[in-house]
Amino acid sequence: QVQLVESGGGLVQPGGSLRLSCAASGSIFSINVMGWYRQAPGKERLLVATITRGDSIHYADSVKGRFTISRDNVKNTVYLQMNSLKPEDTAVYYCYTKLTKPVATLYEYEYWGQGTQVTVSS
Repeated sequence: QVQLVESGGGLVQPGGSLRLSCAASGSIFSINVMGWYRQAPGKERLLVATITRGDSIHYADSVKGRFTISRDNVKNTVYLQMNSLKPEDTAVYYCYTKLTKPVATLYEYEYWGQGTQVTVSS
């Protein structure tokens, strides 16, 4: 099995910063994509940012210029540096990964973290 362990959420004032981390462990051959999604109360889960093994990055328009995604391929960890936070960034943030396993290297598996709450409020 594969586990995703997230950390770094919390309460921050508007204009503040937070850094989220997500470490993947378990039966992993290669991690092809890691990223972050978020879900606000009563709304659908939306993409925030993704990064591929080759460092191809995609951001949602709403976070461009404020958030930075990065990854450590040795540690199987993805980070999300969030600056200039706004109240509308308040949501549960979910780590996401698409990977292959040693027993089936041609098939991609998708996993989600348990979610970490980010609240931006004065």
